[in-house]
Amino acid sequence: MPRPSYAHGASATPLLGETIGENLRRTVERHADRDALVVRSQGVRVTYRELWDATGRVARGLMALGVRPGDRVGIWSDNRWEWVAVQYAAARVGAILVTVNPAYLADELGYVLRQSGVSVLLHADGFKQTAYGPLLEAARGGCPDLRHALHLDRDWDGLCRRADEVGEADLAATEDSLRFDDPINIQYTSGTTGSPKGATLTHHNVLNNAHLVALALGYTAADRVCIPVPLYHCFGMGLGCLACTSTGACMVFPGGWFSPAATLAAVGAERCTSLYGVPTMFRALLDDPALEATDVSSLRTGIMAGAPCPVGLMRRVVGRLHMPEVAIGYGMTETSPISTLSARDDALEDRVGTVGRVQPHLEVSVRDPCTGRVVPRGVPGEFCTRGYSVMRGYWRDETATRAAIDPAGWMRSGDQAVMRADGYVCITGRLKDLIIRGGENISPREVEEVLLGHPAVGDAQVVGVPSERYGEEVVAWVRPAPGAAADGRALADYCRGRLAGYKVPRYWRFVDAFPLTVTGKVQKYRLREMAVEEFGSEGAS
Repeated sequence: MPRPSYAHGASATPLLGETIGENLRRTVERHADRDALVVRSQGVRVTYRELWDATGRVARGLMALGVRPGDRVGIWSDNRWEWVAVQYAAARVGAILVTVNPAYLADELGYVLRQSGVSVLLHADGFKQTAYGPLLEAARGGCPDLRHALHLDRDWDGLCRRADEVGEADLAATEDSLRFDDPINIQYTSGTTGSPKGATLTHHNVLNNAHLVALALGYTAADRVCIPVPLYHCFGMGLGCLACTSTGACMVFPGGWFSPAATLAAVGAERCTSLYGVPTMFRALLDDPALEATDVSSLRTGIMAGAPCPVGLMRRVVGRLHMPEVAIGYGMTETSPISTLSARDDALEDRVGTVGRVQPHLEVSVRDPCTGRVVPRGVPGEFCTRGYSVMRGYWRDETATRAAIDPAGWMRSGDQAVMRADGYVCITGRLKDLIIRGGENISPREVEEVLLGHPAVGDAQVVGVPSERYGEEVVAWVRPAPGAAADGRALADYCRGRLAGYKVPRYWRFVDAFPLTVTGKVQKYRLREMAVEEFGSEGAS
């Protein structure tokens, strides 16, 4: 009988039974004078001792504003050193940090502040070309819990001065009262299928996940981690900040948001040993002219996550970016986030073709999405996770929580996966992204991988549109490679030699760029909407 698609990450490494503040204090005691944080766009460089002192002042400043354990403190900003200080200060006070997407507009901001009950919001002046002032003014009228809105530039010094109103003994007493199972963070999902849902995470969730990933990457106090991914996301604040502070490594932020040139400059100047990003970021780094003049030989590892990694891209990252130990990770906000990760010494084929194996102290399974039964290895189904990393639930949304976490504690991902006989997991796409043409299932990723093998294709995204005859038709969005001219007829002929006929895209569109989220992930739902607008009626006819 085939083995079931179930794996348990047995480990001799114990979980950390402490709060984020307690963990940071232990790191400060060991590495007080080492660099903790570098933010190149602000010219900021602080040691662990300085970081501890700064977070203490901000924590006491928040207490002076009336913040108590369990209160919600929001932060709405791009990457900056104050963001990091607020993250650890809120944890030391026991406040639940609500991380607001810096790209949110007034309606989205108002919903998140109101739904979470934020009482104090710290915010930047704006994000890229968007000024926050008018958006906040439009949103805050419907947010009765919001007592204070503090500008991270104009009000920062005042917040720190208010620390003098609260004694250090009072902060210490508050810290002593906290438990590691307390909620500490609410992160809102993208909300592409309705209003965003707030994944509620504890100290235990996010600290242990980041620490175990750091150990898997071999982090020590000698490592310097370049973090161009946004802090509001679990990739930045969890695998970025907490992975570093739990091991004594240094956090290096190139700037407020992702820039290929700034990221490469940070790697070279700070001699970074690790680099994070989603595939679109790594592709941009490899295509940036600054790479030729940048010494990236200090790099050895990093994490690529958030979307499938094409084979060709991984080979270029390993070779040209000098990252032989780069890992592919898979997870979701609701699981803190990493559930599977490739090992540093895995064969390149396993790192590219899979998302690794189950991580320590977790269980993963692949299940029939209709019956919930575990399928045999090699059979596709829905990827699920159980263990310490699974969120407490969606904030103030029991219905959504029950739909996401089954009675046995399994978190449903919504992703289709296959577990190989050796335990490696392959993510084959979103269940809702699966294209069904004439009764045949088509994985968009399979078609994308074929297209990316053509020299004229820089990137490709495949979606489905309605068709009266076949149910759905395949649409390929293609970004040509630099200097290349791509042609739909030629690419269709190329696909026919490598794919079954029903998988070959019916429609082609060529673009200079894809719509992206703040985290750099392609917004497939937007491509699908655009395809339906353009081809929907044509396909239905």
